[in-house]
Amino acid sequence: MGQMRPFAIGGTIFLACLSAIPAKAQHTPGPYVGVLGGLSTLSADARSEVTSRGADVSLYTPENGPAIDILFGIQVHRYVSLQANYIGNVNDVTLISVRSLDSAFYEQPRSSHQHAAIGDVLVYFRNLDSAIRPYLSFGGGVLHIATTSVAEARVQDATPPAQTIRATYGVLRTAVGIDIALSRQWAARYTFSETLSGNPFSAALSPPGQRKLANFQNLVGIVRAF
Repeated sequence: MGQMRPFAIGGTIFLACLSAIPAKAQHTPGPYVGVLGGLSTLSADARSEVTSRGADVSLYTPENGPAIDILFGIQVHRYVSLQANYIGNVNDVTLISVRSLDSAFYEQPRSSHQHAAIGDVLVYFRNLDSAIRPYLSFGGGVLHIATTSVAEARVQDATPPAQTIRATYGVLRTAVGIDIALSRQWAARYTFSETLSGNPFSAALSPPGQRKLANFQNLVGIVRAF
């Protein structure tokens, strides 16, 4: 997760610089809807326990996957919006555990589906009269994760996690983004977000991992104001 934070910091600086660009009025306060799509990147985790009898090591490795954000918002102030989101993403994850004492291990490929309902507050650097509007956002909501074994696991003298694991968590979400007006009603939007939640992958490891699950998303799409 630490490797991703420089991108968020750099994005914030970049968006702040854009706020100095002059632009013309595009729309008035009111509701808007939008659809964004892009890439989801999950954080990894690992755990090791070393004793006089041997060492136990576990980890999971996630793969990038597709993500979508369907949103509805209301511009409540020239610099502030309230927004509701449905966010979904799919990522493949491999769980691995090794116990050196008796040479036991398992390697289990899995597919995960995440569905989240999140409310955000968007704070813009520029007002509604601007064609280029960088913003920061923060919010929270509920996340449901379902992960299923999708291929035969490689196992020796060990018990892999259950075939299907489901979990629901509260989440926190922060993001940086930018709206670029295409007309009085339409705008292109880019956003980079980080969502933090409980971690069913770490909990399923043996020994269990200890980190929260971070979901980084790069999304681009269209927003229409009414």
